[in-house]
Order: sequence, then C-alpha cells, then structure tokens
Amino acid sequence: MEMYISTIIILIAVALSNFLAKFVSSISKTYISLIIGIIFAAIPLINGYILKFDYEFFMAFIIAPLLFLEGQKTRSILVRKKFRSIIGTAVVLALISAIVSLFTISQVFSLTLPFTLILIAISTPTDATAMDSVSEGRKMPKRTETVLKMESLFNDASGIILLQAGVIWFKTGHLSYAKNFGVFILTAIGGALLGLLVAFVIMICRQMIIRTRFNVTSSHLIVYFATPILIYLAAEKLNLSGIIAVVSAGLIFNGEMSRSRFSSPRYLNFFNQTVDFIGDTMNGFVFVILGLSLMRIIIEGKAELTNTLEWLWIGIVIYLVSLVIRYLYAKFVTRYGQMEAISFSLGGVHGAVTLALVFSLVGQGISMHLFNLILLTETVVIILSMLTPTIAFKLILNPVQNEDDLWMNKKAVREKMVKVGIAYVSSLQISPAVKESVTFDLLDQNRNTTLRQFLKQWSGVNSKRYIFTGFQAVEERQILMNAFEEERKYLYELIDGAALDKAKYIYDVYSELLISESLVLDSYEE
Repeated sequence: MEMYISTIIILIAVALSNFLAKFVSSISKTYISLIIGIIFAAIPLINGYILKFDYEFFMAFIIAPLLFLEGQKTRSILVRKKFRSIIGTAVVLALISAIVSLFTISQVFSLTLPFTLILIAISTPTDATAMDSVSEGRKMPKRTETVLKMESLFNDASGIILLQAGVIWFKTGHLSYAKNFGVFILTAIGGALLGLLVAFVIMICRQMIIRTRFNVTSSHLIVYFATPILIYLAAEKLNLSGIIAVVSAGLIFNGEMSRSRFSSPRYLNFFNQTVDFIGDTMNGFVFVILGLSLMRIIIEGKAELTNTLEWLWIGIVIYLVSLVIRYLYAKFVTRYGQMEAISFSLGGVHGAVTLALVFSLVGQGISMHLFNLILLTETVVIILSMLTPTIAFKLILNPVQNEDDLWMNKKAVREKMVKVGIAYVSSLQISPAVKESVTFDLLDQNRNTTLRQFLKQWSGVNSKRYIFTGFQAVEERQILMNAFEEERKYLYELIDGAALDKAKYIYDVYSELLISESLVLDSYEE
C-alpha cells in the first residue's frame, strides 16, 4: 500500500508540474518538476507518505525504460557514424577526466585517492533529459547537440565501472588497472550484445504476430514496456552493463518502427501516442524524485551543512575541473570551433543517474559521515551543472521560435481552415439539426465552442436530438467528411511553397485533421 500511495503522490506532482508549465512557459518543465518535488518534500505530511529512494527500483523501472526510449529515438546508422566520437566522449574523455580530477581533488582537499575516485566516478554520467531542459529554447550547435546525446547514452556505464573500481579500492586498498579495464570491456561489449540479441528476437516475434490475425495491440505494448526492464535485470544478473544493454535494444527497435509503419497503422499511431505519454511522464517522474531527494538531503543533513562547508568547495572544484577538461578536449582533441567547444563543456549536465549512483553506495561499507559528504558534494555538482548552462546558454546561444509563437501560428492556420469547412457546410441545403451538429464539430477543431454550446450538444445527445439514424446519419457523416476534404485542400495549398519553419506547424494542423477524419470513420465502423 505504501508503494501505491507514494507512486500516486509523485504522479500527482508530475501532472501538476505539466499543468503549471503551460502557464510559465519561460521556465523549462524540468525545473518546474524539480521545484514541485522540493515543495512536496518540504511539506511533512506529504513527505511522510513518499518512500525513501530505492536505487535498484529506480534504475530498473525508471532509468532503464527512459534510456531504452532514448535509444529508440536514435538511428543505429548515426551510432555507427559517431562511433569514434562515442568512444572518445564515453570512454577516453571519462578516463581523462577521472585521472586529472583524481589527483587534483585529492591534493587540494587532502582526500584519499580511493575516496576521491568514488566522488569522480559518481559525477561521470551525463543526463540527456537534463541537457534538453537547460538548452530549451536555444539553438545548440548541431554537431555538439548530437555528440552530447551520444555521450549521455553510453557514458553511464563508464561511471558505474569507475565507481565499482573506486569502492573495491576503498575497501581493499588495491586497484588493478588491467583487471578494471578488462571488466569494462567485457561488461560493455557483453551488455551491447545481450541487448541487441534479445531485442532482435523480440522484434522478429512481434513482427511475425503483427502480420497475422492474432495481432493484439495491448499485448504488444505490454511486451514493449517490459523489454527494457527484463533486459536490464538480465544484464545486471550476468554482471554485464544493463545501461548499454537497454540502449542497444532501443537502437534495434528504431529500425523496426521506421519500416513497419503501415502494416498496422492504427496500432502504430496508438503506440506512438502511448510511448510519448509514458516517456513524458517518466521524465517528469525523474525530476520530481530528484527534487524530493535534494530537499530531503537538505532537511536530513542539517548538521553536515552547518558543521563544515567542505562538501560545497569539493563540489564546486569537481564541476570546474570537469568544465575545463571538457573544453580542452573539445577544443584541442576534437578540434571544435569556439562556440562548439564552450557548448560541449557546458553540456555535461548531471541529473538523476548521478544521484542514483550515490544511493547505490548504501550497504557498501561507506561510513555515514563519508556518505553524507558524498551526497552533499554530488548535490552541488548536479545543481551547478544545471544552473550554469541554463544561464550561460541564455547569453551565448540564439533563441529558437517560442512555443507560444508556434501555438499562435497553428491557431491562426486552424481558424482559417475551420472557416473554409464551415463555409462549405453553410452553402448546403440540409436539415437544420444535421447542419448544427456538423458546424459544432468543425468549430470544436479550434476549441472555438463555449461551455454553454457544449452542454447544449451534450443534452441533445442524451435526449437523442443529435443521435441520427438512417439517412440523417449517412448525411451527417458524408457532409463532415466533405468538409474535412475542403479543409485539407486549403492546407495543401498553404503548404505548397511554404518555408520549412512555416510548413512544420501547417503539417501539425494537417495531422490533427487526419486524426479527426479517422475518428469519424471509426464511429462509422462502430
């Protein structure tokens, strides 16, 4: 019961943050989710009903599906093209950062090397979702944006392997470079092969079923969302990289979706809508949990916060050293331009995975004092890595078209489109009841109906005034489809010769119109 209540509260927080994001468009939805999480944790009554952070649950049921979805959005051919870049950022850059930071931090703060490696390893993984939030509304250099996304998909494994090496070194006093490097290669390649193999087998089975009369949409969705969880758990059980396994599995599914769009179009449309909904909800879930955890750290760690500020200075130095190394790597190793190098260095944003790795240390023989120091230090790294680029990108990157502007452009196109449809209906000699019903449906495309009009229609349906049978039902459907056709002609003429940025929101309206037509056809089948 506690799990159910905790999950419902977090989902309410996600829904609330999504709602508030529509009113505060100047602030990224991610930050609003973060703030809502902080507020919920600050209210003792609500905080008491939310369970403590569970690393294994979080990684298997939240992070694994999210990385799987990110992998599915990425074309495998892009991974092959960027393979050297991926190795460079996810492995070489991670190792360079770890080595330089290891000796710098240990010398500056007189920390032991094993403990310092633990701190560095936890701050290695970058977060694609957090990166999207800090760059929202700004034009990132295209090459930098692609490389940062690839890095965030694959460098989690580097951080986990480095952390395991650091913990073993901390416990035993020994560090085997050859053994740890061998483990990294084995777990990475093994995880990739496992993910690719299992995903390929599942894809073949699903495609075979899709092409038969036994195709069941709900079953496909259950299998789809269970896939990353099962692959992650299986990989971890075999001591392979669960993170790389689920990303690799997602890459297989990308090719499947792009080449089976029309074998079962209703299923794919529903599937895409469901995946977008689940992905968006999970993103919100991650940052609500991050906000909750950060606030709990502040509440529960008051003594550590006030006794010493060592955690603050260590966190600042770790972030600054990482920033400098990333810039130098981009500028002199990959030969990026000045703006690309700056964007790449600032784009190393840390988020929920970093916090999850902190909590993975529970039960690893780390004293409570050292654990609190790690927790507070990594909190500083997370906050700095999100706030610094948010401010910097506002100053150095050009803005993209505002979401409010896009909405207004779509609204203007939709209004003109609806006028075309209504003009067609008005020119017809048909029964008043049918004309009123069809006109309401057309106006409803633009949400240009009042609550009073809706209640009138609702009352008419319940009293059978607008439930047509026989000839009137056929007439209503045919007129509505003809009106949609007139609207499509208008949009098609509008798209012809339109600039790319303008065509985008016209296509959005066109897509909505086609969905409306499909709803009319579905009602006919019923």
